[in-house]
Amino acid sequence: MTRRRSSPSIHPLAPEPSDVARLLAGEHSEPHRVLGAHSFVLEGTPGCVVRAWHPDATGCECLIEQTPGVDVIGMEPLDAGLFAGFVPGVSPPFAYRLRLRFADGNTWLREDPYRFLPTLGELDLHLFNEGTHRKLWEVLGAHPRRIDHVDGVSFAVWAPAARRVSVVGDFCNWDGRLLPMRVLGSSGVFELFVPGVAAGALYKFEIKTREDAIRLKADPMAFSMELPPGCAARVTTSSYHWRDAEWMSAREKRDLSREPLAIYEVHLGSFARVPEEGNRALTYREIAPKLVEHVKRLGFTHVQLLPVAEHPFSGSWGYQVTGYYAPTSRYGTPDDFRFFVDHCHQHGIGVLLDWVPAHFPRDDFALRRFDGTALYEHEDPRLGEHPDWGTLIFNYGRHEVRSFLIANAIYWLQEFHIDGLRVDAVASMLYLDYSRKEGEWIPNQYGGRENIAAIDFLRTMNDLVHAEHPGCLTIAEESTAWGGVTKPTTEGGLGFSFKWNMGWMNDTLTYFEKDPVHRKWHHDTLTFAMLYEYSERFIMPLSHDEVVHGKRSLLQKMPGDLWQKFANLRLLLAYQWTRPGKKLLFMGSELAPDHEWWYEASLDWHLLGDPPRAALVRFIGELGRLYRESPCLWRWDHDPAGFRWIDCGDRISSVLTFERWDGDAHLIAVFNFTPVPRAEYRIGVPTAGTYVRRLSSDDPAFGGSQFWTYERCETAPVPWHGRPQSILLRLPPLGALMLAPGVG
Repeated sequence: MTRRRSSPSIHPLAPEPSDVARLLAGEHSEPHRVLGAHSFVLEGTPGCVVRAWHPDATGCECLIEQTPGVDVIGMEPLDAGLFAGFVPGVSPPFAYRLRLRFADGNTWLREDPYRFLPTLGELDLHLFNEGTHRKLWEVLGAHPRRIDHVDGVSFAVWAPAARRVSVVGDFCNWDGRLLPMRVLGSSGVFELFVPGVAAGALYKFEIKTREDAIRLKADPMAFSMELPPGCAARVTTSSYHWRDAEWMSAREKRDLSREPLAIYEVHLGSFARVPEEGNRALTYREIAPKLVEHVKRLGFTHVQLLPVAEHPFSGSWGYQVTGYYAPTSRYGTPDDFRFFVDHCHQHGIGVLLDWVPAHFPRDDFALRRFDGTALYEHEDPRLGEHPDWGTLIFNYGRHEVRSFLIANAIYWLQEFHIDGLRVDAVASMLYLDYSRKEGEWIPNQYGGRENIAAIDFLRTMNDLVHAEHPGCLTIAEESTAWGGVTKPTTEGGLGFSFKWNMGWMNDTLTYFEKDPVHRKWHHDTLTFAMLYEYSERFIMPLSHDEVVHGKRSLLQKMPGDLWQKFANLRLLLAYQWTRPGKKLLFMGSELAPDHEWWYEASLDWHLLGDPPRAALVRFIGELGRLYRESPCLWRWDHDPAGFRWIDCGDRISSVLTFERWDGDAHLIAVFNFTPVPRAEYRIGVPTAGTYVRRLSSDDPAFGGSQFWTYERCETAPVPWHGRPQSILLRLPPLGALMLAPGVG
C-alpha cells in the first residue's frame, strides 16, 4: 500500500515514500532530495529537517555548529538506517556533523556529505554537454577542496544512463550503499563532495545500470591510478614548482618547421633497468638525467615517449589506454613525471608524447560500456569495434566524448608542459572501412567511407592545440595518401604540424635490405619519395614498429658481413639526416643490437664497450652536430627551394648526389650504396672554389675503411650535371660524404 504524508502512520519528518524506497533500494539518482538539510515547518515552527542514512547504523545524532542554544539534536529512525531530526530556527545551508551509532557500541562522527552545494556550475555542464569544455579535468574527476572550512574531495563523473552512481573507496570500505551521488539536471553528470577524504585515497565509481547490474568503474578523469594489476583511481594533488619558464617562453615563438627537429623515440620502461633490484625500470626522476645526457650527446632536439597514460597491459607498450589523464604509476607519481619534463626542458630537450584517441581497450573496469551503455564507443560493432586490435572506437560525434578527448590533448600540454602530441593510428580514424571487408562497415551520410565525425574532431583538436599552446606540435601517424594532413584547416586540411612519412620508411628500408649487387635494379625505390616530398610536412621515422615482431633490428636488416652491416647502417642514417624532412630514430638503434627490441628488457648498454658500436655512436653524435649546425639541412625542409638533385639517375653505380640550400649557403651530400669504392667520381657543383669535407661515414673513427678521401676539393670549369663547375671525388665503399664551400 502506498503511504502518503497525510497518513497518520507516516512520520512527520519522513520524505516521500517513493524517495525512501529508491534510496533503500540503492537506485536514487538524487539522494540530496532525501538526505541533508531541508527547510521544514513542524507544527507551525519553521526550521530544517536533517536526514541521514547508514544501512548499518542503529542511532544518529545531529551536532549543530555555531548555533546558539542548540548543541545536539536527537534523530529519530524512519526506516532501516534512515534517520531524521528537526532543527528549529535555522535555514539551509548550515554547518553540522552527524554522530552515527552501531550495534557493536562504536560511533562514527562525520561531516554530512549531503549538506554541501554542488561543486560544478551550470556553465561547466553546458560546455561539457556541448562538446566545448577545454579544461574538463578541472571539474570532473576527484578534486581535494576546502568548502565551508571542511576539507574533503569533490567527485564528479559522467554516467547519463545510470540509475544510481556511488563513489566507493578506502574511506567507506568500498560499500556502494553509503555515498550515492546526485545527478545534476539533465547533464548526466553525478557529483558528491565527501568530507574527510584526502590525497592518496583510492576510489572507484559503483554504477547501477538500467538493467540492475552493478558495474565498478575507475574514474575516466583520474590523475593517478594504482600500479597494475590494480585498477583503482587515486586522489592526487600537485605541489610541483616548474623551473622551465625560459623554455616555455621561447616555445611560444618557435616554428619547428624551420628549425632542427631530430627526435629520439623512447619507451621509458625499457630504456634502462636495475638488475640488482629485480630488473625494475628506472623512475621518471632516475631516467631524466641519463636520457638527457644521452640524447644531447647524439645531437637530438626532442624525445618522443611511447604512451605514458595509464595502461594495465605492459605488452601493449602503452597503446591500450585505460587512464587518459593519469601518467602511469609504473615510474612514479604525476609530479615525478613533471620533474622528467622539466629536467628535459632545462637542458634544451623538448618532450613529445604519443597520444591514442583512436581506440581504447575492452577492460571492464575502464571506459567500455561505462554506464551499462555504449557511452564512449558506438553501439554498433561496425562502427565501434576495431578489427585489428580487438579494441573499441570512440564515438567522435558525441559531444561529451569530444570534450573528454580534446580536453585530454590540452591537459598534457598545459599540466605537464608537453611540447607536442604524436597522434597514433590516424588512418584508422579517417576511414570507416579501415581494415574491414565488404558489409563490415557503415557508410557515412553521403555514402562515402570517410569518418566525418573523426575528421571534424581532428581538425578541432589541431586548431585548439595551436591556438592555445603556440609552438606545440601535432604529428599524425597516417599511413595512407589522405590529402592535406598538414594543410591548415582553413584550407580544407586536417591541421597537423607534421606527418610521419611511412612511404619513405618502407621504401628506404626495402632498398637497404637488398644486397648491393641488386640495388641498381631498385634505384627508383630510394628516390620515389621525393616525388611527393612537398605534398606534406614530413617526419622520417625509423620507429619502434620497425624493430619488433620478426622485422629484426636495424643492424640485422642490413646485408653483408658485419663490417658491411655497420657501413650500411651509417649510410642509412646519413641519408635520413641529410635529405628533406625531420628525423626520428627509435632508442637503442644507435647501439646496433643483434636482437629486436623487447619491452621488458633494458637496452644493451654494455654494447658501448664494443668498438664498432662505440664508433657508430660517435658517428651519430657527429651527424647530429652537423645537422644542428647546418641550417641548410632544416630551414627549408618543406620547400623545394631547400633541395636540388645533382644526380638521381646513376643506378649503375648506385650513387645519389644532391644539394641542400639555405639562401646562398649550401651543403652537398654524396652516397655510394655499393661496397665498390669510386676512385674518380665527378659531380657538378653550383659554385666555383673549394669544397671541404664536413663529414664522412667511412671515417676510420666511425668504423670505416682505410679508403682515402679528399678533405677538400678544388672545382674545375668542367660542365657536369648541368652545372658549369665540377669536382672529382673519391667515394668510399658504402659511404656518405657531406661537403660544403669553404677555405679548407
